Amino acid sequence: MQDLNYGLKRLVFESKDGSHSTRAARKHILIQAADTLHELGYKKLKPEGLKPKHVEALVARWKAEQLSAGTIKNRMSHLRWWAGAVGKPAIIARENEFYQIEKRTYVTGENKARDLDEEKLAKVTDQYTRMSLRMQAAFGLRREEAIKFSPTYADKGDRITLKPSWTKGGRAREIPIRNEAQRQLLDEVHRFAGRGALIPGNKNYVQQMRTYERNTVKAGLDRNHGLRHAYAQTRYEELTGWECPAVGGPDRKTLTPEQRERDIQAREKISAELGHSRPQIVAQYCS
Repeated sequence: MQDLNYGLKRLVFESKDGSHSTRAARKHILIQAADTLHELGYKKLKPEGLKPKHVEALVARWKAEQLSAGTIKNRMSHLRWWAGAVGKPAIIARENEFYQIEKRTYVTGENKARDLDEEKLAKVTDQYTRMSLRMQAAFGLRREEAIKFSPTYADKGDRITLKPSWTKGGRAREIPIRNEAQRQLLDEVHRFAGRGALIPGNKNYVQQMRTYERNTVKAGLDRNHGLRHAYAQTRYEELTGWECPAVGGPDRKTLTPEQRERDIQAREKISAELGHSRPQIVAQYCS
């Protein structure tokens, strides 16, 4: 194994930054970067040897491969983590514009919302996976959050609280319990999971994640990020009083000043409930 690959794997393994999925994605992207640097002629590099020229070489390669701005920015975030982990954060410019990376496009024009198909759900044989899917649909949770969900910790009566170790980026957050259907589901999760999480006692998170993946693919429920889109669109209508543009609602340009303010407030609230730091990202879900 190349020194750089080994060193980066060790860096990620020894770090406790972020959730399991974040660390897995980080390792994948950094190993890709290590392989690319090796192809570009940097064959003796070690993690602590990262320099500006290496970052610039990677960005140039990614642009040549015509990767999207969003993909490149995601990879840059992992490079910044690498630089920080070896005590050299200043070698990477804080702004992506320094590398002439275009601004990310959040609006795609495609509605990716997906309701939880009851017939397909019935085909999911693992009861823990089935419960996680229902939590994803009801509260807009990510997969990892729904698998690690522990009702005795999270249920605060009028809201659920997610632990940093469950979430992307390690950001704790709260999601309101808004209706009787959510309350009934949580009561059911309490009875099912007891004081544990939606992971059986004989498995760890990674093993249950693989069970989840097998069950959802087999049942035809393998694109469940769309459940978050559906949650966001429902919340938008609840908070504003009209449907979002992604499902045929009025274009933001046509809103009155009062409606515009309500639109902004709704997007900020939805962003917080979904665990995003920027309201602009809500455009991916609601346009």
